[in-house]
Amino acid sequence: MATSKTAARGRSSRRIGVAALSLMLCSGPALALEDFLTLQFGPRDGGSSAVTERQRLRELERNPPPGYPTLSPANIAATKAAIARYAKIVEAGGWNPVPEAVVKPGEQHFALVEVRDRLIVSGELSPDAAGGDTLDGTLEAALKAYQSTNGLTPNGRLDKPTVAALNVSAEDRLKQLKINLKRITELAGVVKSQNKYVVVNIPAAQVEAVALNKVISRHTGVVGKIDRPTPILRSSITEINFNPVWRLPPTVIQKDLIPQGREMQARGENVLLKTGIEAYSNGKKVDPEKVDWSSPAVKSYAYRQPPGKDNPLGFVKINFANSDSVYMHDSPSEGLFGRNFRAASSGCIRVHNVERLAYWLLGQNNGWDQERVEKMKETGERLDVKLATPVPLHFVYISAWATEDGTIHFRRDLYNRDGVAEIATSY
Repeated sequence: MATSKTAARGRSSRRIGVAALSLMLCSGPALALEDFLTLQFGPRDGGSSAVTERQRLRELERNPPPGYPTLSPANIAATKAAIARYAKIVEAGGWNPVPEAVVKPGEQHFALVEVRDRLIVSGELSPDAAGGDTLDGTLEAALKAYQSTNGLTPNGRLDKPTVAALNVSAEDRLKQLKINLKRITELAGVVKSQNKYVVVNIPAAQVEAVALNKVISRHTGVVGKIDRPTPILRSSITEINFNPVWRLPPTVIQKDLIPQGREMQARGENVLLKTGIEAYSNGKKVDPEKVDWSSPAVKSYAYRQPPGKDNPLGFVKINFANSDSVYMHDSPSEGLFGRNFRAASSGCIRVHNVERLAYWLLGQNNGWDQERVEKMKETGERLDVKLATPVPLHFVYISAWATEDGTIHFRRDLYNRDGVAEIATSY
């Protein structure tokens, strides 16, 4: 009975087509706009050599396709349509929970019957696909479509994060859409007059470079931890530091460096000597051998790390005025960019393929072509460059929205700002 009820509800919902899935999973050609605003940095990938499925998925996490702008004015009407659609789903009774299970393509499991019913309701499967307990090609494609639009790695498997996302109630998804419509409406009005801007969508952990309402490049990002959230802000990017000095922010000093310094001191080790970080008191360098981490004096020191391969800022730091002491930067560690959950910083934004973003930001600066940006990385030359024209920047919290092609997107309510059930924050 549950299956027939679900199928009936599914007939009232629009199916996500193959074109939408292809858009999410495939990277199209570079935009052919002549304006300097659309300058792109190099190819999207390094070649066509065969890679394993795991490597392919990791590469997809690191290099997401451009897609549509999150703050596009067209998303207002699309999100309103999504709200109307989800209101009907809720009115019809929503969907049944999916049992926890881990199932790979080709395998059988009783939970897949409920998974099919669930995906019929939200539109990734047609009603005639109900009933089967095998993860066949049709269900695998539907799971990939669902995972792509819910910020999950599109592996086509039933796994723990996918089950958790599927089990966020229709009521909570509807609530997210309504809350985010207000955010999108306000922000779309702001960016409408901006020919060129950058968006950091915190719940999606992604960075968009947008020009003329087109996403020129989309970058995987690493955002603040749950207990060190990235702030919502509006500013303008004014400067790029190549091979920067890292001046440790207060949060890192208090919560990371000092506790680590005390632990290592107890073992007879020196955190400053090991990391290359330098301590300064009243502008004078402090002998690292004389630093007593149990003394209150360490809280008054300034700390910095010179440029180099171990510098956590990598070779680019992107500056903008803000009251939270945050910035965007490169990272010498590639590992986190290939993961699905990327809330791991102290509030700043790490940006994958940051050289592409740097080149685009410097589009109006004479002499700053792709080759010169690459050379800065190769040589390690220390240089600060002010942008000829500041670029508007928006750190936003958009966890549910629809794009102009009708695709509905959801992300984790990472910092629990939507007021929905905890399950929506933790998958």
